[in-house]
Amino acid sequence: MLVPPPLSLYVHIPWCVQKCPYCDFNSHALKTDLPELDYIDALIDDLETDLSAYQLINGARPLHSIFIGGGTPSLISPSEIGRLLKAIEQRIPFSDDIEITMEANPGTVEAGRFEAYSQAGVNRISIGIQSFQNEKLERLGRIHGADEAIRAAGLAKKAGLNSFNVDLMHGLPDQSVNDAISDLKQAIALDPPHLSWYQLTIEPNTLYYSKPPTLPDDDDLWDIFEQGHQLLKEAGYQQYEISGYSKQGKQCQHNLNYWRFGDYLGIGCGAHGKISFADGQIIRTVKVKHPRGYLQADKPYLTQENKVADGERPFEFFMNRFRLLESCPKQDFVARTGLALTTIEPTIDWAIAQNYLQDTGDHWQITEHGKLFLNDLLAAFVDDDNE
Repeated sequence: MLVPPPLSLYVHIPWCVQKCPYCDFNSHALKTDLPELDYIDALIDDLETDLSAYQLINGARPLHSIFIGGGTPSLISPSEIGRLLKAIEQRIPFSDDIEITMEANPGTVEAGRFEAYSQAGVNRISIGIQSFQNEKLERLGRIHGADEAIRAAGLAKKAGLNSFNVDLMHGLPDQSVNDAISDLKQAIALDPPHLSWYQLTIEPNTLYYSKPPTLPDDDDLWDIFEQGHQLLKEAGYQQYEISGYSKQGKQCQHNLNYWRFGDYLGIGCGAHGKISFADGQIIRTVKVKHPRGYLQADKPYLTQENKVADGERPFEFFMNRFRLLESCPKQDFVARTGLALTTIEPTIDWAIAQNYLQDTGDHWQITEHGKLFLNDLLAAFVDDDNE
């Protein structure tokens, strides 16, 4: 039987100062004055529409976490972020230990701004630094410099937040192993409770895709990861997902809910949502992508609503779950997909025979070998034909 999991909320802010050449997110360079009042009004209306449509207005499912992403959410004033968070809490209760994260760009953060966001209700900041080398930042299209990045991390540390995250990339254009490790050492020196350290990938519909830069080769990428992983481990960071490292107890709860196949409402331009129901339904939603269309009062926010068929659920569940390094309770599969274990038994047996998974009784654990062949492992759950 499907048991509705924890519920989160994703809020998308679509504007940024300029579009980065590697970015494939739904973001738009700001060319006019920021319509923050109208947009916050629309977000609140969008949320009300979802709560009513999916019968979440009785407060039976409090919010586990909120993540305000973008774009560059720190373009929105603290007062309007505060108005949004108050409006959300008036319409759906917060859990006692709710995590409220907001992304911020060091180039849009003024002195004291993090404190104002904290007073508005944000208790976790994610700072998009990407590199501490000015030449690399310029090539990435970032609007901040290394000094601003270091200063922003210092401000976050003093702002009275529960936690903050530093986003750092490696495998950058013409980046040497020493360059990448130097960046990581600087990030570690700032002592963030959480560090997202991920490799640059070239995505379609980006400037880098049409004009590819020269990236480090596979040998250098492996050296960067191996040396960097050891540095993080020695500094007291624990890897808990593919690109997520944290100090003890400082994992991103919002992301954990994603990867554990939890539920989330998505409001704002192009935001995605996933909602489970006690009757066994799982639906996915997508909102109107472009700000101009989203802000039209006579146009519905929802642009797609799709039911997740039973045959799609094993792949969707494991695609998320195997991003985490923790073992997967078998009961989670039953509770969050509404399917019996027997529906995937042939594929699980095959995966164990391939040494992709270990069965520890109540849990499955992906092996080191399985991580190397993750795409093959996940593909096996698409049609479940392996026996």
